[in-house]
Amino acid sequence: MAAREAVCADVVARTAGVLIHPFDNEHVIAGQGTVALELLEDAPELDALVTPVGGGGLLSGTAIAAHGVRRGIKVYGAEPAEAGDAAAGFHAGRMMPPPVTRTIADGLRSGTSPRTFAAMRAHVSDIATCSEAGIVRAMRLMWEHLKLTAEPSSAVPLACLLEGTLALRGARVGVIVTGGNVDLDRLPWQT
Repeated sequence: MAAREAVCADVVARTAGVLIHPFDNEHVIAGQGTVALELLEDAPELDALVTPVGGGGLLSGTAIAAHGVRRGIKVYGAEPAEAGDAAAGFHAGRMMPPPVTRTIADGLRSGTSPRTFAAMRAHVSDIATCSEAGIVRAMRLMWEHLKLTAEPSSAVPLACLLEGTLALRGARVGVIVTGGNVDLDRLPWQT
């Protein structure tokens, strides 16, 4: 994280640019919340939404937007157990530093910010974690049965549902799938 921040600071200084933080920015959070609005427009009967969580921008935006449309809807976060700082912090009631991790879901390695953590505490019902094997299983299921090119980070919500770490059996659940950045030559189930 420190190396990333140093590179960003250098680029901003050299180019006289403006840094727009990828998750700790109110406009980014609001923009990411539009995914919940679109999903609830297409499927207004949902009981719950589940989204991956890394820095918390998508989860914050999803929860704020969903509650703006339907106050009673439940919103859940999902992250790898290997990078479980958001879940641990959520349950402890205070931010936790991101662990040094080798999770396959590399898009979820960043820690939350005070802004996103506060929004999650105010609007999110729970944050669950899943195993690395569960991520691979969910990713493969999405590829084989749904024909979705899903990166590991976007398979984490389904992994939490399949592993039962989110108690949503019988609920109508919308799962937010976030991306398809996958090196096809390095699929995790190839031998």
